[in-house]
This record gives sequence, structure tokens and C-alpha cells, in this order.
Amino acid sequence: MSNYRFFDEYNEETTEELKYNYSNIISGLGEDITREGIVKTPERASKAMQFLTQGYDQDPAEILKGAMFAEDYNDMVIIKDIELYSLCEHHILPFFGKAHVAYIPNGHIVGLSKIPRVVDVFARRLQVQERLTHDILECINDTLKPKGVAVVIEASHMCMMMRGVQKQNSVTTTSGFRGQFEKIETRNEFLKLISSSLS
Repeated sequence: MSNYRFFDEYNEETTEELKYNYSNIISGLGEDITREGIVKTPERASKAMQFLTQGYDQDPAEILKGAMFAEDYNDMVIIKDIELYSLCEHHILPFFGKAHVAYIPNGHIVGLSKIPRVVDVFARRLQVQERLTHDILECINDTLKPKGVAVVIEASHMCMMMRGVQKQNSVTTTSGFRGQFEKIETRNEFLKLISSSLS
């Protein structure tokens, strides 16, 4: 697995295989794959899917380890409103929203940009929101070994909005807490801070 990177290179063999499969899907739906507006769609879709699932090739723990610093800071660190885009593993339709992450250091802090990158790595896999929340939580907990970790994700799911029950205004919230955040006072402080506007 590689560290976090900007994704602009595509495996030629994978691209061709996915391109072939997308051509069959589009044709199977009744579309003319030779039509001008469609002819390049299989290749574009192939590259888009590789971009949207690049998290499989990246190691989130290594991202954190690459920016850990010894620091005697023992209070809560919160990164809130982290934009989140993922694909539901049940229908391969997008879900999107915001992640709020907090940890209480235990001798080490981590570069602030690394937390959103960890969120991205796990989001760029076929996911369910519940597991995504757990993956982020456990990665930070196992790697930083802080006094506590908290993760809350709020997301809208296109599989509920475009198909099925077609509820356009529904939002799903999931949460996970470890260590000090299992104490109601610390948890409530975190929840109050992510729900308030400090600017």
C-alpha cells in the first residue's frame, strides 16, 4: 500500500478491463455505444471508478505515522465538517456529507491535514456508513493510541434519494467513541462543539 497521493495515473490493464465492462453495461441498458456523446463514456467511467475507489491502495495508518509528533498537549483536538464522498457497496451509488473527528492526545499529536486524509482513504472504497465510521475510529485509536477518539458522520445517501423510498431530505448519522469519549461529560462537550458555529 502506498501513502496518500493525488491520483492522476491509471493502470492501463485495469482501465481497459473496466472500459470493456462498462461498454457491455451501457449497451445492455439499450444505449448506442457508438453515439458521439457515449463513445468515450466507458473509458471515462473506468477512470472515475478507479479514482473513487483509490482507498484500497492506500494505508491510512502510514499516513498518520508519517506526521506524528511528540507533544505534551492533553486537551481535545477536533477537526469538524470534513467533506466526505463515498460509494454505497449495495448499489454503488454515492453517499456524501460531513465527518467530525476528535481525539485527546496521549503524548503525540498528528498533523491536522492527516485526519481528513484518513477519512478520504476509507471513504474511497465501497462502503456502508456504519463501517466507515468504525474504520476511521479504529485506525486513529490503534495508530495514535490517544486517551480518546470520537467520530460522527452525517451523510445523505443517493440509494435512498434516487431510488427505493426516494426520501430526498433524509440524513443518516453514525457515531463511535473510544476511551475518554465514552464518558458522558467528554462526549457531550464534543457533540456541543461540533454542533455550534465558532466563526
